[in-house]
Amino acid sequence: MPEGPSVRKFYRLVAPFVGQQVVKTGGSSKKLDPADLQALWLQDVQVHGKKLFLRFDPDEEISPPRSNPLSEGPRKKDDVDQIQTSGPDVPKISDQCMKSPELVPSGEHSSSYLGGDSTTGDDKLWLHFSFGLFGSVWVSEFSRAKKANKRGDWRDPVPRLVLHFDGGGFLAFYNCQMSWSSSPVVKPISDILSEKFHRGQALEALGQAKPVCYTLLDQRYFSGLGNIIKNEALYRAGVHPLSLGSLLSPSSLESLVDHVVAFSTDWLQGKLQGKQQHTQIYQKEQCPFGHQVMKDTFGPPHGFQRLTWWCPQCQPRLPAEKPKLLQP
Repeated sequence: MPEGPSVRKFYRLVAPFVGQQVVKTGGSSKKLDPADLQALWLQDVQVHGKKLFLRFDPDEEISPPRSNPLSEGPRKKDDVDQIQTSGPDVPKISDQCMKSPELVPSGEHSSSYLGGDSTTGDDKLWLHFSFGLFGSVWVSEFSRAKKANKRGDWRDPVPRLVLHFDGGGFLAFYNCQMSWSSSPVVKPISDILSEKFHRGQALEALGQAKPVCYTLLDQRYFSGLGNIIKNEALYRAGVHPLSLGSLLSPSSLESLVDHVVAFSTDWLQGKLQGKQQHTQIYQKEQCPFGHQVMKDTFGPPHGFQRLTWWCPQCQPRLPAEKPKLLQP
């Protein structure tokens, strides 16, 4: 599924439609009737990790939109990928505010996520989006087939949901699951692109006696981190994916977290500037030093197995029988 940087770009595409009314709907969704959104007003959009939240209300601007660090003026035309530049202008992200806006937790489960008192959920309708492997959001244009399918058909992808707004533009959501909730349930301290990301919690989780490649994909501690970030951060930190966190030195764990945040932030910046993503190890046959790259599927027992690329020379594996600390 799209990782944190991609979902933050989706946020940037949706944000300009806040304050507009839905005047027409469409899409192939069966679990959610697109017609239910007819005549509603988009009041807010928020993002956390790999999840996007849209708030709708039957009335226009009952309360003023939440102030947002991303709303700092008009964007440049080349801030988004060329295929998605149609539609309204969106706010510009400053260098200082590359982190995503924080979600204000509410609802019955928020205390367990943030360790505080839960607040009363409001009566607004929040639509929660979870994107599939090829999930995307398009603005005022539809995705087109780039190649024929297995049957030789050049059929364009069908959006799950299409929302036309009174401002003249529309949003098309592809390959996603949607559900209604009274409020977003969030944990910003685990979001790798949040200013509230808790390094201490992340380091404590990584230090467990289990392979670090398992922990990195645990959204409880690294929300928004996916397989690409996992592979790249491990390589750049010089850590073997199956290294037990309890055998790594504190400096190695610190380096791994640093590379998680740095790569994710750079990836987001590149997306917003329309730059091609460049990886050093993911889906490569050789590492930047010319070493042969290994590939295998790793994952917790009875859990999801993910393809992993690593360089045996740049990322030596620690012997499990000897608790020797790996120095960076």
